Amino acid sequence: MLKFTLPFFTIALLLSGTLTETPSSQPENLSLQAQDPNAQRRDSLLNTSTWPEDLNVTLFTGPDLTPSPACLAVAPTGEVYVGVDKMGSLGKEPGKGSIVKLTDTNNDGKVDQHSVFAEVDNPRGILIQGDQVFVLHTVFSKENKVATGMDLVVFEDKNQDGVADGPSKPVIQHISNPTFLQNRGTDHATNGIRMGIDGWIYIAVGDFGFHNATDRTGKQLTMLGGGIARVRPNGSEFEIYTHGTRNIYDVAIDPYMNTFTRDNTNDGGGWNIRFSHHIQSGEYGYPALFKHFTDEIIPALIDVGGGSGTGALYMDDPSWPEKYNHVPMMADWGRSQLYIHRLTPDAASFTQKEEEFIKIPQITDVDIDASGRVYLSAWDGAGYSGSPSKGFVTRVIPKNWSYKPFTDVKKASFKQLSTLLATGSGVARLAAQQELIARSAKKASSIAWKIASNNKLSLDSRVAGIYTYAQASGAEGIAKLVKLTEDKEVAEFALRALADRQPILSQVPVEPFLTGLNDSNPRIQIASIIGLGRLNKPEAAQALLKVKVPASFVAPALNTEGPHATPNSAIVPAHLAVRSLVNLHAVEACINAIGSDNSTLALWALRYMHDQKAVAGLITAYNRTSDAALKKNILITLGRLYKKEAPYDGSWWWSTRPDTHGPYYKAIDWEGSEPIKKVLLEEWNKTSDKQFFTDLNSRLRLEIPELGVEEIVAAKEEVKVDLEKIKNKKGQIGESSIEDVMLALAKIDGNAALGKTLFTQQGCIACHSLSKSETMKGPFMGQIGSIMNREQIAESILKPNASISQGFATVFITAKGNKSYTGFVTEESSTRLVLRDIAGQVYTLKTADILSRKEMETSMMPPGLANALSYEEFASLVTFLSQQKK
Repeated sequence: MLKFTLPFFTIALLLSGTLTETPSSQPENLSLQAQDPNAQRRDSLLNTSTWPEDLNVTLFTGPDLTPSPACLAVAPTGEVYVGVDKMGSLGKEPGKGSIVKLTDTNNDGKVDQHSVFAEVDNPRGILIQGDQVFVLHTVFSKENKVATGMDLVVFEDKNQDGVADGPSKPVIQHISNPTFLQNRGTDHATNGIRMGIDGWIYIAVGDFGFHNATDRTGKQLTMLGGGIARVRPNGSEFEIYTHGTRNIYDVAIDPYMNTFTRDNTNDGGGWNIRFSHHIQSGEYGYPALFKHFTDEIIPALIDVGGGSGTGALYMDDPSWPEKYNHVPMMADWGRSQLYIHRLTPDAASFTQKEEEFIKIPQITDVDIDASGRVYLSAWDGAGYSGSPSKGFVTRVIPKNWSYKPFTDVKKASFKQLSTLLATGSGVARLAAQQELIARSAKKASSIAWKIASNNKLSLDSRVAGIYTYAQASGAEGIAKLVKLTEDKEVAEFALRALADRQPILSQVPVEPFLTGLNDSNPRIQIASIIGLGRLNKPEAAQALLKVKVPASFVAPALNTEGPHATPNSAIVPAHLAVRSLVNLHAVEACINAIGSDNSTLALWALRYMHDQKAVAGLITAYNRTSDAALKKNILITLGRLYKKEAPYDGSWWWSTRPDTHGPYYKAIDWEGSEPIKKVLLEEWNKTSDKQFFTDLNSRLRLEIPELGVEEIVAAKEEVKVDLEKIKNKKGQIGESSIEDVMLALAKIDGNAALGKTLFTQQGCIACHSLSKSETMKGPFMGQIGSIMNREQIAESILKPNASISQGFATVFITAKGNKSYTGFVTEESSTRLVLRDIAGQVYTLKTADILSRKEMETSMMPPGLANALSYEEFASLVTFLSQQKK
């Protein structure tokens, strides 16, 4: 696919008009001075953007209106709402955020009207529904200006004057951890929001998690770690949808309620991007299971290397070319790239193929209106703490696109709304649905049922009809939805709609789900499995236990990383059956299944049932059987139950580089621990296979000394480097301005082989690794070329304090014994902390011995490490690093 490229600053200069090709009179590599007379006063190299030749890209706003845009949302009729966040992800001073409304009144691609819609701090998600604007943002105390949490709130603008009518109303309060919002800022907090055609607001939760988050009805939930939560727009029925991600920023939702995220997961070797298909109730494993207990999780669809996922959109618009339509579009801030993921159905899940789509500097979000206009927001070097002079928003449309105004749904007739509900635009369908439900539940039910039951309509239209009917009719619609489960084309969606709303589940019959469990269509199967786990009917347990466990259910070898980013659709039904059995707390049914054909699934489910009845039943089953293999599996299950995760009180977090050994992060004993220990020691004393127990002790971290402990060979430490001596040498780099260095770098290709030598010579090896086989230290350089371009790498070397890699801030620790340490944290668990100092020395501290811990605002990497180099040498070092893309 051909792409055209221009330095993006050129777009900022033009302010209007569409750039579709590189003019022959202006070479691509213009000097900075030629592009901008003020270029020499800029510290960083200007980013470039690329896009397919059949698209038009136009600057919509610059930093004058939308500095540091963290998120955006577009109303169906085209008004753009941008979350301005001049505090950034690491800032802690309130009063620097707002929601700005932008309007293109004559549809020429230029902003004609703008207003500050509302003042909010750290906006991280926006959703427009009619007169309502939902915003997810950090809340600060008015008295002491300290963060008190994050709230999902809703503003109203009934007179449509571009300014909120009054204060917001809470939808969910405290949906992120205030302790770490105060300590770190909003970098791992709760992020994007998007509404599905099922009428739920889906919320991307970072791994700060939340403690006692409260919806408008008073319902409270706690979640340790990241995942997806959801809530009704009226602030009710708050629930957790999936769990086990790291730092997702947004969700993409297709017309069939498939949900996708782009996560970055630090497994000790870098912040690797993992693209995942989220299935309701699924466990994705971060950080305790995804590495060494991959048999128990739903794996990601792919690991594509380093990056930082941000905004997401499922493109579903008939005005766009088919090759860009019906695909998740996922933004990556670290790679400055909007990606397309081509999906191929694979049983109840998918496989995928990633494609570069639009390159834009530090893209943060993407959204589309009902006329097909896509808007992208770009951070554009605003830094981790935001900037008043960086950032912009662009508009993207196909070249053959022509503007067609979208009907104002508030003025539309019921007939027009019915037509829109069956249209090919996902945005239009959702807008019509919500207006129908708000206007008249009875009329909405009638219109929606005609669409849902019409097998001549497209599937996406029928699905929209089903979910609209379910929302409008409530319990009164159960009978018709049950009837619709007999229609194989839409059975999965009818089943999902039946089990979707907790308040009416007691009235939903179990029979359609038991029937669907045996259907040949795997998507109908999993809809039935999930539904059976939500209906809370005890008779469902026996049926769920019959779900087959595939051959791929294999635990990785001890201390071996499992396939956590390899599609495994075969595991999905069994995985979800386990989650449903746990939700039903089906202890008795699982115990009774031990030794039967359903034993494997039963023992898998029992791993999560910390109940003394489960322990007693397992011990009884162990003593009853003579099957050696079954005995081992029962001991493994008992070992897994020996400890459990400590209740989460919100007072701690596992940091950006957590202990990923698993199976628990903060393990504690419980009432069942002592009888389990007794059995394990008895069997240890009787067996000749001592290694089995030693491996069990190590894998599950039982910490039972009598069972033996695997000795871990300490990693060999590298030769210490005298960085002070290196930085005091002067050469061409040390005697030049950053601007001159950047200009020279643009003209010199450099020698990668020489760069590799300089990587060692200049002391880079003291704090950076190039291979995952090496000891992990500071920011991993083995994939830096897939995250940063040459200019960005150069700037990070010349100005190490400008953007400190998250997780590698300098930490000052005081400890018992009048000791102090300065360095960055390389590993952290609930009991110990590993620190590496600037000279490469490693210290392991007990958390109980730490008296104080302070994160410094300067990088541990001193400036000047490249001072002694010539332009050629520096270019060589940068080129070598830019080629590291493992």
